[in-house]
This record gives sequence, structure tokens and C-alpha cells, in this order.
Amino acid sequence: MSNIKFNGEPAEVSGTIPQPGTKIEDFTIVKQDLSEASLSDFDGKKKVLIVLPSLDTGVCQKETKEFNEKLASMDDTVGLVISKDLPFTLKRFCAAEGIDNVIPVSDFRYNDFANQTGVELVNTPFKGLFYRFVFVLNKDNEVTYTEAVADISHEPNYDAALEALASA
Repeated sequence: MSNIKFNGEPAEVSGTIPQPGTKIEDFTIVKQDLSEASLSDFDGKKKVLIVLPSLDTGVCQKETKEFNEKLASMDDTVGLVISKDLPFTLKRFCAAEGIDNVIPVSDFRYNDFANQTGVELVNTPFKGLFYRFVFVLNKDNEVTYTEAVADISHEPNYDAALEALASA
């Protein structure tokens, strides 16, 4: 994607980013307790995939807190915060910040999510981590909304994601 940036400089990701109408296939991720989960564990729910570089950065922390708050009242929706952070980082951050409405997970073990979605940075100092994306999926795991932030240091458009979620 030629329109993404890392601190103002062009950044590249590893593959083709899923666009609206694309179905996301099942993938395996790791939860805070080191157990595995998969997308199919959340069948029957709408999903917001909150893809970010690391919960050890301020923008990622703010984004996670915002989605945690905004998705709190949505019973038929699950928010998955997906990074390559180790589960220990996820657990520490969630405990310290009271994160309980979104589920932080890691793709560190199998790289399933990265391989399917192409979100991994291939250049920049964050090479190997994820670029900042938001995907909204309907209950059938079809993408209804995709946002690649203009620069990795920016937050996503929360309102646009929530609007897409309402019509997913």
C-alpha cells in the first residue's frame, strides 16, 4: 500500500490488505494466558479487528482504551486487539488499565493473521510488527470496513469504524 507512512516516510506491508467484501478465513492467535484462540471462537458475532504495532506504545494504548470503552455496550460484537506483543505484555497492560471489553491477542506464535491479511511491516524500524489497521467484519467474517491510518503514529477514525459496525 503506497499511501501508508511511518513518521512521514513511506512504509510497506507484507501483502494485499483485505478490502470490503473479502472473507477473513479462520486464524489462530494467542491469548494473555498463552492459550490459543481462533476467529471461529467468535462465530455469530460482529468483529472489530484492531491491528496495531505494540501495546508498549502510547498511541496503541490510547487506541485500545478507546475501543475498550466504545465497544463496551455492544453485546453482539467482539473487539480483538491484534499485535505481535508477547502475551505477558498483553496481560500486564490489561491488568493495569482495566481492559475487559476488548480481547488483546498475539500473532507471535504462528503468524496466521499476518500471513492472511498482509499487515506486517516489511521496512521501517518496526519491521516485523503490524501497521495500524482497523477491520470490521460481519457475523460471516466478511470485511465491511477497512482503515489503514495515514501514518502509523495516528489514531484510527473511531466514528467511521463504529458506523461501519452498526451496518455490518
